[in-house]
Amino acid sequence: MQIKLIAIGKTDNKNLQALITDYSKRLGFYIKFEFEIIPDLKKVKHLSEAQQKEKEGELILAKTQTSDVLILLDENGKQLDSVAFSSYLQKHMNSGIKTLIFVIGGPYGFSDAVYARANGKIGLSKMTFSHQMVRLFFIEQLYRGFTILRNEPYHHR
Repeated sequence: MQIKLIAIGKTDNKNLQALITDYSKRLGFYIKFEFEIIPDLKKVKHLSEAQQKEKEGELILAKTQTSDVLILLDENGKQLDSVAFSSYLQKHMNSGIKTLIFVIGGPYGFSDAVYARANGKIGLSKMTFSHQMVRLFFIEQLYRGFTILRNEPYHHR
């Protein structure tokens, strides 16, 4: 199985980017991982929030295939602790799917079309984090999940 993380907009903070790169490399020891950035939309001042979500949604859906399992990182999604998330990953690996895609939406969330296509939603916290920090937090949780599955000492229970 391959895991792909799709996010709207680049990470401007070099310190965050260095940590994202570090954890992405670590993940490579466990699974094929790809982090794909969809560039920010240009000329959004004349677009409503709904129009911006629609355009971002089209770009997100263009990156998926019908056989992919698409999970949205959404504030209203199911919240899991790290051990439960590792079990969630294991369940998907055991199911025989080829690609598991997680998506971090733009500043206004996801379009109706993306919600309709999604196979599930996960919420990281009831707190709000910047989209740039969510990338790091989520990639670290992926890494933590695989260390839990391998009974490695990274996660302390």
